[in-house]
Amino acid sequence: MFKLAHISDVHLGPLPNLTIRELASKRITGYVNWHRNRRKHLFANALDLVIGDLRRQEPDHLAITGDLVNLASGIEIRRIAEWLHETGAPLDTSVVPGNHDAYVPGAHDKAVQAWYDYMRGDDDPMIWREGYKLFPYIRRRGPVALIGCSTSIATPPFSASGFFSARQARETSNLLKAAGEEGLFRVVMIHHPPIRGATSSHKRMIGIRRFAAAISTGGAELVLHGHTHLNTLYWLNNRHQHVPVVGIASASQGPGATKPAAGYNLFSIDGEAGHWRLQWDRYGLADTGTELRHEHRQILMG
Repeated sequence: MFKLAHISDVHLGPLPNLTIRELASKRITGYVNWHRNRRKHLFANALDLVIGDLRRQEPDHLAITGDLVNLASGIEIRRIAEWLHETGAPLDTSVVPGNHDAYVPGAHDKAVQAWYDYMRGDDDPMIWREGYKLFPYIRRRGPVALIGCSTSIATPPFSASGFFSARQARETSNLLKAAGEEGLFRVVMIHHPPIRGATSSHKRMIGIRRFAAAISTGGAELVLHGHTHLNTLYWLNNRHQHVPVVGIASASQGPGATKPAAGYNLFSIDGEAGHWRLQWDRYGLADTGTELRHEHRQILMG
């Protein structure tokens, strides 16, 4: 049995002091939003509790689906690089970026360069180079293939949308087909939910139809996402498959807010191609804010 853990929207805090030059951009709106709203509910202690409880489960791999930082400043990007190395080895942890990781132009490439060891696919070069089309990537771990996609783009103020390109759709489909021919359980990681209506229009993913076509053509067993800070289950239905699409609350969300408290998904994968069994367990921060509890179990396949 292969155990895959999933967290998202780390939003590692606290927010560092930024220069006037750094704030002379979209960051100013995010900076104000943080101090007015987010800092009241996002706690590093929640993230520590999530990671501690997750480690107790001894997963074989950890998937992180974006928004590791808040405003994508250089200090934040470097802090996340350190946090990733403390949290898990690159071979055992896979990351895709979110919209906050590309908060302003140029931030996406800086984040990818700093976190490259956690995003590098099996066939990608050892060292990232500027302009390299990293996404989608594929990482084979035991019976599982992790396909990492990116919807991470810089957007104007008051927008948090993502973009899934035609090139990514073609290459994702090809990677899924290849992994299917290898008999692997295919997990697609993406930040924005690839489901119409899953979030408001200014936060939506542009390219939902392209993504659905890639899944329909290439085949997949599971899709993981973040972005909404909600615990959700959707399905992508086509002629061949009914693919579960699972989201998770922010890994730093404290209790008592309008959004659910921090948690993680744990997937138990067993069987072989054509006869997979997939069990989904979700763990969430208790109202006391001192421990995590088991909240949900569902057999998604088999």
